[in-house]
Amino acid sequence: MKYRFVDHTADVAFEVYGKDLAELIENASYAFYEAFIYLDRLSKDLEKELEIEAEEPDYMLYKWLNELLFLFDTEFFAAKEVEVKIKDNKAIGKLIGGKFNPDMVKVEPKAITMHKFKVEKNDIWKAFIVIDI
Repeated sequence: MKYRFVDHTADVAFEVYGKDLAELIENASYAFYEAFIYLDRLSKDLEKELEIEAEEPDYMLYKWLNELLFLFDTEFFAAKEVEVKIKDNKAIGKLIGGKFNPDMVKVEPKAITMHKFKVEKNDIWKAFIVIDI
């Protein structure tokens, strides 16, 4: 399982899983886009590159998701494919997708919250994320 949505009264919440931090970030990206965009209507004609630096995995994931939200809000960009590599304290990624129009939006995200935000590593990596809508 890559991720699962969790019932939340007013926001979007999901748990994300990965065998390593890179896969956790990739799967969080997929959950983000599935929550907010009708992906079957999205093209794959644009490519974006992201580089996020953070010493702690939780802050790296938080910053990454904020970059996805920034691209969503300012460039109307969403991705169908996500590749992430971790090098030193950096998440370096490639997003393949396209621009969306308003009828492709399920619900509009407002902010990545720190409410119950958590990244853990046991046998696998796991994160809990709440996004304000």
